[in-house]
Amino acid sequence: MPSTTYDAIIIGAGHNGLVTAAYLARAGYKVLVLERREIIGGCCITEEVWPGFKVSTAAYVNSLLRPEIIRDLELKKYGFEMIPRSPSSFTPFPDGRYLMMGPDRALTLREIAKFSKKDADAYPKYEEMLTRVADFLEPLLTQTPPDPFGGLGSLWKIGQLGWAFRKLGRTVAADAVEILTGAAWPILDRWFESQELKATIATDAVIGAFAPPSHPGTGYVLFHHVMGECNGVRGVWGYVRGGMGMISHSIAEAARSKGAEIRTNAEVGRILVRDGRVSGVALRDGTEFSATRVASCADAHVTFLKLLEPKELPPEFVTQIQKIDYSSATVKINVALDRPPNWKALPSDGKVGPQHHGTMHICPDLDYIERAYDDAKYGRWAQNPMLECTMATALDDSLAPPGKHILSMFIQYAPYHLKGTSWEVEKDKFADRCFDIMEEYAPGFKSSVLHRMVIPPPDMERLWGITGGNIMHGAMNLHSMFSFRPALGYANYRTPIKGLYLCGAAAHPGGGVMGACGLNAAREILKDR
Repeated sequence: MPSTTYDAIIIGAGHNGLVTAAYLARAGYKVLVLERREIIGGCCITEEVWPGFKVSTAAYVNSLLRPEIIRDLELKKYGFEMIPRSPSSFTPFPDGRYLMMGPDRALTLREIAKFSKKDADAYPKYEEMLTRVADFLEPLLTQTPPDPFGGLGSLWKIGQLGWAFRKLGRTVAADAVEILTGAAWPILDRWFESQELKATIATDAVIGAFAPPSHPGTGYVLFHHVMGECNGVRGVWGYVRGGMGMISHSIAEAARSKGAEIRTNAEVGRILVRDGRVSGVALRDGTEFSATRVASCADAHVTFLKLLEPKELPPEFVTQIQKIDYSSATVKINVALDRPPNWKALPSDGKVGPQHHGTMHICPDLDYIERAYDDAKYGRWAQNPMLECTMATALDDSLAPPGKHILSMFIQYAPYHLKGTSWEVEKDKFADRCFDIMEEYAPGFKSSVLHRMVIPPPDMERLWGITGGNIMHGAMNLHSMFSFRPALGYANYRTPIKGLYLCGAAAHPGGGVMGACGLNAAREILKDR
């Protein structure tokens, strides 16, 4: 008979849950990971959606995965390999011009100068400012946030943060505060004059957020996307060879090598609690597993409001959890193509060119993003949505049959709830509109489409178990980050129930394929041994 008693049980085999499992197993714990789907990885997966096409159905590019996780778990030994993108960004404009950026500094400055010599001069200073702020903020990603109302240890940590903040100097400290609390639009306005450059940068400020660049909080979302590295080079995003699922696969193999057990098609229906302490979990089919430690990779709404009885939690804690904003306005469309997009601004005549290597934006100016948000704000999908497209097959030919390609389209804005209609009715209409826009910029695009997979927010919720289809496990505004994530007093990965922890993006530092939430949670669990 298989064992039903473990040192630790992880709910959900998302990449964060797998990281926690791997670190606990490495420390000698007997670990069980339970995943409700038939595939591991949560939103970090690769699936053969159509014969011969290996699709990163949810997350699609990587940079944020923590280097210490790659090193500690020896992920390269288990198949993890990054492919840097150069150029990293291509934005075509209606007038036939285009902007290509990074990581080649000389290329980027030449391209920006096509639109504004002043902006080309300012851009290195802008990057320098971001780097100095990152030097302060990035180390916080792998720290356990202090409780402002905690004991002397927490107050000491807060004091250390304050001292590090002072060392930034007044100018950079002011920049850091604005990035953490402010809107992306005024920040970009102060640095640059070219709408083309500002719009291209602003796409990173709104991805995954139900907010336009004029809203407070988008400054941090923008900054969140410039942290990280690819093969040791800071700020560079890349593709994972074999698709994003190779991240989850390599972490899972690292965990298994240390004895962790991973079960799929095993949906947890209830977290078991006895006398205020976790005692295990029960699956939907009634099967029970015992453990004195349970870590949930699910979001806070699922963990506390679905898998637990309200009476098992303090009312004030439940109130805080109920306030979490899960608004989502993103649709993912995965497309199989028989040829690359042939952009009017830079034709390639059916061949892969540098314009296909990185993220391809359809977003001509900041007003375009704001108007797209305005539609969603009133319960409609954007008539002119912002399109962020990537084609990993430009650099990784293992993902599709020879000569074929996969286009990943991440699209803003389209709300979870549509006014007067439903996504069952509107899903294909929205996709058709996105394809019409692609056709305007890349004639022949529609005739190149072999297959498509349209995933609006309700389908994201159904497929991946993320409340509201929110890919970040809840809004990433200042009042819901660091010591306030998921709730004030509970940012140390522990919960009101002894032995129950959060290890997913519901905890600090939030969304993105970082693994930091899982790493931090494992560290705190091991402290409590």
